[in-house]
Amino acid sequence: MQWEVVIGLETHTQLTTQSKIFSGAPIRFGAEPNTQACPVDLALPGVLPVMNRGAVERAIQFGLAIGATIAPQSIFARKNYFYPDLPKGYQISQYEIPVVQGGTLSFLLEKDGKPELRTVQLTRAHLEEDAGKSLHEDYHGMTGIDLNRAGTPLLEIVTEPDMRSAAEAVAYAKALHALVTWLGICDGNMQEGSFRCDANVSVRPVGQAEYGTRCEIKNLNSFRFLEEAINYEVRRQVELIEDGGRVVQETRLYDPDKRETRSMRSKEDAQDYRYFPDPDLPPLAISQEWIERVRASMPELPGAMRERFVRDFGLTEYDAAVLTQSKAMAGYFEDVVNAAGREQAKPAANWLMGDVASTLNREGVDIADAPVNAEQFALLLQRIADGTISNKIAKEVFGAMWEAKSSSAQLADEIIESRGLKQISDSGALEKIVDEVLAANAKSVEEFRAGKEKAFNALIGQAMKASRGKANPAQLTELLKQKLTQ
Repeated sequence: MQWEVVIGLETHTQLTTQSKIFSGAPIRFGAEPNTQACPVDLALPGVLPVMNRGAVERAIQFGLAIGATIAPQSIFARKNYFYPDLPKGYQISQYEIPVVQGGTLSFLLEKDGKPELRTVQLTRAHLEEDAGKSLHEDYHGMTGIDLNRAGTPLLEIVTEPDMRSAAEAVAYAKALHALVTWLGICDGNMQEGSFRCDANVSVRPVGQAEYGTRCEIKNLNSFRFLEEAINYEVRRQVELIEDGGRVVQETRLYDPDKRETRSMRSKEDAQDYRYFPDPDLPPLAISQEWIERVRASMPELPGAMRERFVRDFGLTEYDAAVLTQSKAMAGYFEDVVNAAGREQAKPAANWLMGDVASTLNREGVDIADAPVNAEQFALLLQRIADGTISNKIAKEVFGAMWEAKSSSAQLADEIIESRGLKQISDSGALEKIVDEVLAANAKSVEEFRAGKEKAFNALIGQAMKASRGKANPAQLTELLKQKLTQ
């Protein structure tokens, strides 16, 4: 039987406010346990929550960025459950009327070696507070409770079950991560728990309209773990059904050491949480004027920037989409073009998506921390354009620039000069090289004149080798053609 995978994601993004969502307590990762919690976070008798305006504005920003409806009035509810790290015995969240409703997020997905544009429908994004944290290690067999995270503002972003593979889910999660960090509403630090995903996974026979029984995999804090967990869960469910069993709706955890999911608890439904409006918080009213003020303060969005790159720089849709996947990469590209000239936009894009991207991946470095800055890179592109060096030599120069970690604006020129890498464009010098190569490769000359085009490429290769890669390729090719047809 052929199976179809159905995936929906719920992503908790920690908002970049200075204080918590309902109190003035600070948010600082790594602080000593229970030093970032005030009476409101501790749920001491008589305290009342007060809404953090900055958290609401960040939610509005996200809603505008995905083309969602911003609810003019939304309600906070109490989600009742008991955990030792939940001081109140309930979590303040939103249920029936969330602040952000609907919206879409588009992203590129590689399929059969070709990029495809996919769009995922979002159900909602709602504001809520985080719980504390239970610590099970180094406590001599006991569990410690750290309430520093209690009350931290979260925007929970929920999709429709639109995704059909682990790769698609990861591509969506990366696009969402890029968007919230682009907007500056989340720092995106997955190691610190600022961006974590819950994956709802089910399988059904291909062609069946009805969804299968889903399982939720909680708190996946890396893209690799997200992909591994989904793939394992899909295999588990398919094997279970094919062996005559049935999938039970439950919450599961992913064990990255064993690369498997395991049961955590039976899956709760909404009625299990006994949602009801929080009597301590009035409805959240968001006026159109407030929305417009937030809109005016927002940065240029990736979609608008993609269109501008195509329109102003002549890039392809694909190039523009790749360059705007990261705000830092898009900014670097623009800085390079501004320094090198608009005619260098396409070469800059090719380099950034090719050699630069592969170097960043190999070194595990973000473009914002690259040792070659935009001004230095622009000079390298100019030296290719003016014929000082060839593209092949430029790769060597770029590698040397990366290793040098120098702030000199003239770094490319300094390396070219010190290593003697200037391209040979002198016609006399090139003619001498060509004559020597033709004399030493008489067989290839005969083969070319007999109609074998491959022999010409072999002669070009020998000539470039003789010049140690420094011959101007265009001049060399033209000169060789002239000599061979004489």
